[in-house]
Amino acid sequence: MINKIEHIGIAVKSLKDSNKLFESLFGKSHYKIESVESESVNTSFFKLGESKIELLEATDDDGPIAKFIAKKGEGIHHIAFDVDDIEAEIKRLKNEGFIVLNDKPKKGADNKLVVFLHPKSTNGVLIELCQEIGK
Repeated sequence: MINKIEHIGIAVKSLKDSNKLFESLFGKSHYKIESVESESVNTSFFKLGESKIELLEATDDDGPIAKFIAKKGEGIHHIAFDVDDIEAEIKRLKNEGFIVLNDKPKKGADNKLVVFLHPKSTNGVLIELCQEIGK
């Protein structure tokens, strides 16, 4: 079962410049910067109440964030939802007809296991499911 919005991912050209912009907007600093090699990104997280904003900067010109920015420009990349049992959600959503981009969860940023749903099956929105590692 999906519990809540965990974070909103925003693709940015420059983490340094975008951190400054969002620090001014939110009136607070990011709490974490992390590299995720499997996704070819550097990430920065801001905590806002129960939710988070994740800034995503490409580390490879052929990576998914670089391709997204080249095609669509900077902006909202995905919405992530917190789940208790990511394996059960993968099975449930496949049975409901959603296209799951990775059959097995992989380690993502911020101590999470993640899986993505193809935008073709979610009205054009890339959906990420997240489960806290060790939960």
